[in-house]
Amino acid sequence: MTDIPEKRAVETAKFIIKTKCTVREAAREFGVSKSTVHKDVTSRLKKINLSLYDQTAEVLQFNKQQRHIRGGLATKRKYELKRKQIML
Repeated sequence: MTDIPEKRAVETAKFIIKTKCTVREAAREFGVSKSTVHKDVTSRLKKINLSLYDQTAEVLQFNKQQRHIRGGLATKRKYELKRKQIML
């Protein structure tokens, strides 16, 4: 990943918009922390490219609204795996 924060912010935002991924997934993809991704796509991006910022904010807002559903599904998968392991 690039060391130039402005360039990294734009690249990260484009990735988030294209893949509709979460901040965690973007951080994993670019090898940076969640805090760095969040700072890039909120503070830095707003100063660089407002339209890209708005598009990214929509994706992040949608992900935030879906967070409780994803958490429930992850817990469900966890216990289903445990149940399958016990049966073996």
